[in-house]
Amino acid sequence: MKQGLALRGSQHLALTPQLQQSIRLLQLSTLELQQEVEQMLDDNPFLERDTEAAEREAYGVEHADAPYADIGPTYESSFLEPSASEPSASEPLESATYTQDADTSAPFEDSGQSWEGDGSVEFSPDDSEWGGDALPRGAADEDGRADAVQLARQQVSLQDHLHAQIGGLKLSEGDRAALKFLIESLNDEGYLEDTLESLAQSLAPADLAEQEEVLAHFQVALQMLQSLEPTGVGARHLGECLALQLQSQLRGHSQQGYQPDVPLVSVCRLALRICQHPLDLLARRDARRLAQLCGATEAEVREALVLISHLEPKPGRRFVDVERQVVVPDVLVVRSGPAQRPQFKVQLNPDVMPRLRVHDVYANALKGYKASGSDASNFAALQQRLQEARWFIRNIQQRFDTIVRVSNAIVERQYNFFVHGELAMRPLVLREIADEIGMHESTISRVTTAKYMATPFGTFELKYFFGSGLGNDSGSQTSSTAVRALIRQLVEAEPVKKPLSDQSISELLKSQGIDCARRTVAKYREALRIAPAHLRKTL
Repeated sequence: MKQGLALRGSQHLALTPQLQQSIRLLQLSTLELQQEVEQMLDDNPFLERDTEAAEREAYGVEHADAPYADIGPTYESSFLEPSASEPSASEPLESATYTQDADTSAPFEDSGQSWEGDGSVEFSPDDSEWGGDALPRGAADEDGRADAVQLARQQVSLQDHLHAQIGGLKLSEGDRAALKFLIESLNDEGYLEDTLESLAQSLAPADLAEQEEVLAHFQVALQMLQSLEPTGVGARHLGECLALQLQSQLRGHSQQGYQPDVPLVSVCRLALRICQHPLDLLARRDARRLAQLCGATEAEVREALVLISHLEPKPGRRFVDVERQVVVPDVLVVRSGPAQRPQFKVQLNPDVMPRLRVHDVYANALKGYKASGSDASNFAALQQRLQEARWFIRNIQQRFDTIVRVSNAIVERQYNFFVHGELAMRPLVLREIADEIGMHESTISRVTTAKYMATPFGTFELKYFFGSGLGNDSGSQTSSTAVRALIRQLVEAEPVKKPLSDQSISELLKSQGIDCARRTVAKYREALRIAPAHLRKTL
């Protein structure tokens, strides 16, 4: 084979660093964006957080007095009730308005500036702060109420609650230390996952005599732990947790003077025997098999199952750190106008907008510096860092711009949802929104992931408004979200003694013109976490 050289020309797409950063910022959640901003503030000296704007707002100083203009976009979209029955997918509502202070139609053009820098840096008016209208984080609202994150931080943990209870107990030094160790070994649900033997071995891995001594302290401490509130804490498994709560109820009845032959006491004792058998029978509510094992009638077993269903399987549930479960919406949908023709305004949540600007002192110093000789490489590196700061601010602005544009389109398409609720939800796919705002489906998917919208009916992820459709008698389609809401309503209104089966629900939906098969009903019912008909009848 003969070797040779040849030239070949080809075309291919390449993502610039600016575009890569914009895509990455777009798919980040609010929490991840905050972490990215903090990381960029630590790495880039030309980027700073604007705290002066918050102070000016706190003292009522107008933005016109600020040394830098606010380039953050202002969004306001109002959607009126259409005069016809429903607007078409391609026609935007006439009342929709969209205003923007800065031109973001070309998000990846920087008026002659490049990412790498070309030897000169000019301080442009676009280097100002962004997000200047945002309130300072952590501040209370106009009514003096603290935000959700601040309230969540005041949540008392399970360990703190238990440590407060053992303060007045008379225990030896070893038992108290063992009790504190067991409290710190509990999981979030209040269970002790590790065995006492493994815990003792971890504290004294080499000395067997010391292990036995520690194990003895642990056994005493476990009894004390299981006597604390909430009842059931310190259990090793679910059966023990339920048994501890039933035993507490029995002690309460005995203290009130009840006799052992009281029916409620008998039900408690039967429930204790049920908890000693395999829990899969309890999960299936197999009353016949449990009656045989416990030597009771099926009616008595059903009464005991009802009592067990009122117990708390996770004692530490109410002490879970709720701060990590706080959902901060990215956009707010505010209803206004008369009840007959409501208007909905879409606006950014000021709490999620970072307040950033380019450091003017450093930028001006770099602008007036004349590099020569060996300083040229350092000067070019500083130019690049300044460009990175500028692009970071613009990409964040472009991120929120895209979120608001998508939210506007969603509110326009799902207008009936914001008026009547989830029963009025329309089928919607990503392609419809992508075609309307002129973006790719992948971009819409990134925007709607981990982004939340606060509506008059609650806070939902943007993906919640997208769903497939089921055919109906009119030839159109009904949203799967609306069908699930209708199934929930049918189950809530069903007779207690005769719950609706999946086939019955399917027939009821068909009577209302919705073609929904029995298997589809079962899938939606499981997604709604609704038990089957035979289990709902037992409950």
